[in-house]
Amino acid sequence: MSSVIPDFNGSEIWVIRTTLKERYGKNIEIQLADSELKLNPDTPKTTWCPTVYWEVAPVSFIIFKTAPERYRCQFFYGDDEFYGTNIEEYDNISECVTTLLQIQADHEGQKNLQE
Repeated sequence: MSSVIPDFNGSEIWVIRTTLKERYGKNIEIQLADSELKLNPDTPKTTWCPTVYWEVAPVSFIIFKTAPERYRCQFFYGDDEFYGTNIEEYDNISECVTTLLQIQADHEGQKNLQE
């Protein structure tokens, strides 16, 4: 029997909301969900993981909680343009959300230079 991954707690949600407010200068609505992830690439088994999702058009962000104090993240534009941070998992929610936002900002800057 596999253990259930605990939901994001109040402290983790506070870190995410506070970081988003610092970045955008306003409150950003976040949504809580569950996502089915393959946590081990060597097995076909999937696991339901608590998830935080938000959008700041045209980009969407997602953080998955894969274990207590373990997180994965990515951002995406539409259904076919997904990006990560090149770090498989974080053990600190603040580092996870801050790095995710920084990588996306860097990506947006590079994208704008190419246009």
